Amino acid sequence: MTNILFVTSSPRGDASHSSKVAERVLTDLVAHSPNATVVRRDLARDPLPHINEAYLGAVFTPAEARNDEQKAIAALSDKLIDELFAADIIVIASSMINFSISSTLKTWVDYVARAGRTFSYVDGKPVGLVTGKRLVLVESKGGVYSEGPANQFDFQLPYLRAVFSFLGLSDIEAITVEGVAFGPEHAAKAVAAAEAKASETARTLAA
Repeated sequence: MTNILFVTSSPRGDASHSSKVAERVLTDLVAHSPNATVVRRDLARDPLPHINEAYLGAVFTPAEARNDEQKAIAALSDKLIDELFAADIIVIASSMINFSISSTLKTWVDYVARAGRTFSYVDGKPVGLVTGKRLVLVESKGGVYSEGPANQFDFQLPYLRAVFSFLGLSDIEAITVEGVAFGPEHAAKAVAAAEAKASETARTLAA
């Protein structure tokens, strides 16, 4: 049985291009694996609390010494990390906000990127512990950042690749929807091209 973790984060709701294409990935994955289980995390509609002093206290305090608030925070982080480890395939949809990812997605990353759980240090070098999984990143951008002068402002895809590689995820497929702010016709073509790649990606993952 295939376990899929499906994470969306766009504040645009049903109008989100990244979520739409990610849903295509998910639909095709389930079509190829009807018995797949899916865990959904819509970080825009159900946002996590941003990390704060209590969060830091929770993750840096031994379990037996945590107060009630810290126990609740640690339990939430553990639950999100458990979902990550349980997944065979992870699909993450991210829309570019001011050249980077949304704060809601960043907060989820902050909860799952945890020393001793998803990464550790061996001889002073980081070792990612989230291994043996496949990650699909679906990212949307209003402009065109894959080439040209705007490329230097793309902090979304490089960050996502870097942070998940740090956690041990080396099998990463990126599907980009860009230029969607250039008008409905351009957006429709960009989404159609991305959905075609989404279907191809799903077939590859299911093979």
